[in-house]
Amino acid sequence: MEKDKFLLDGLSQPPRDPRISTRHPCRRARRPAPHWISAWRTNTEIFMRANVFPDGLSKRIVGGRTLYSPVVSVDIGGYKLVFVSGLLARNADGDIVGAGDMAAQIHQVGANLKSALSSVGATLDDLVRTATYTTKIDEFFRHVDARHEYLGTSLPTSTTVEVTRLSHPDFMVEIEAMAVLAPSAA
Repeated sequence: MEKDKFLLDGLSQPPRDPRISTRHPCRRARRPAPHWISAWRTNTEIFMRANVFPDGLSKRIVGGRTLYSPVVSVDIGGYKLVFVSGLLARNADGDIVGAGDMAAQIHQVGANLKSALSSVGATLDDLVRTATYTTKIDEFFRHVDARHEYLGTSLPTSTTVEVTRLSHPDFMVEIEAMAVLAPSAA
């Protein structure tokens, strides 16, 4: 009967009480804790991002710019998150290393990864995740010892995916990574 009154007033349903959750009509809606509200409002004070261009990892394009950042460092509350874009088997001059040789390409990518991490003060021990893209997954797994040579005892989470092609037909492997530095290391 009360519902009919709202329909006559041109409303499709009674006005909603903001204190009541829409999922559970009998429960009050949860409000964010005050520290979340202040963190949201002062985002720039607790969050800092830096694009890093290590020497030898990014080939400069017109005007000194590249299409992407090889390394992005994000400082959040004392912790430093490091995101490394997909690294290929290129030397400091930008030439392809080890065309047709999976082990040589894995070694070069490992050296590039080490260089990228060191540009922001991280090491291979700080890795928490890697994603590997390869054009020949069976051959990649035959040379997994080459990967262990540069990773050492560091065992980040890892995903390996076989793809049809990378950015150039001579590339056989590309690895992207994520690392975390604790406040004392950052």
